Amino acid sequence: MTPVDVLLVEDAAGDAVIAIQLLSEFPKPVKVHIARDGTQALQMLERGTFRPSLVLLDLNIPEVSGLEVLERYRSRSIPIVVLSASSRETDKCLVLELGVSEYIQKPTDLQTYRVTLWGILERWVSWEPSSKSNEASAS
Repeated sequence: MTPVDVLLVEDAAGDAVIAIQLLSEFPKPVKVHIARDGTQALQMLERGTFRPSLVLLDLNIPEVSGLEVLERYRSRSIPIVVLSASSRETDKCLVLELGVSEYIQKPTDLQTYRVTLWGILERWVSWEPSSKSNEASAS
């Protein structure tokens, strides 16, 4: 199976490491690309050479906030899932109005986070068969 490209927009190094580890354990191949702030995420998405199968976006990121990323980057073909620590209903309503595929409050325990991330992959990503082996990695 060909690995799918996932763009993880996350500034907290610990959160990024955990997400990469959990995504690498998924039974299908996933390649995680990291953007540490909103500016870097927009550059990656808008340059045209990188087309992820899924974007996992934190709202509270430096330089350009996650909300600003959503306002400036509109793609109907790439699912964007917001993973946020915020439990504010206003945040959820706003990002859904901006066209995100799903809004999920980040789980606080590891097992729930694994189930959450794997569920997101199952719902929003389709895999193309190929002759490559299962290669989960991060760049």
